[in-house]
Amino acid sequence: MANFQFRLATLLRLREAWRDERRAHLADAQRAEQLILERIATIDDELTAGRRQYVDAARARSVDVDLLTDLARYEMILKAQRQSADQQRQAVVAEMQKRRAALVAADRDVRVLEKLRDSQQQRHDEEEALKEFKRLDELAVLRHDRKETP
Repeated sequence: MANFQFRLATLLRLREAWRDERRAHLADAQRAEQLILERIATIDDELTAGRRQYVDAARARSVDVDLLTDLARYEMILKAQRQSADQQRQAVVAEMQKRRAALVAADRDVRVLEKLRDSQQQRHDEEEALKEFKRLDELAVLRHDRKETP
């Protein structure tokens, strides 16, 4: 029985490598988004703590104007950082969509070749089985002829 050899195996390996590279790029973008989300959560926590501190300072009997001014400035800085983080996240999400589309296309290219390889493998196996069947049939005829000829 002859071994099956897929003629486009090299192209399949190249497309698999391309797909794996696309997958790694998408994972990088997802990690970047996760870092930005963590930064946004930290900023939100700091904003909440700052607002609580501001309210506590405003309720005190003697109002410390410098402290309230510092807290207001700090809140403005945090809000600016939050806005910047939101913009970065939007950019990363857009990049993730591009990378996801590239991964889907690369995966589709690999699947086309895998499907072609599988169908050729099946055809090869069927042809080999038919050859084997014919060979066994010829052997049976030869044995039968030997038995009948003295």
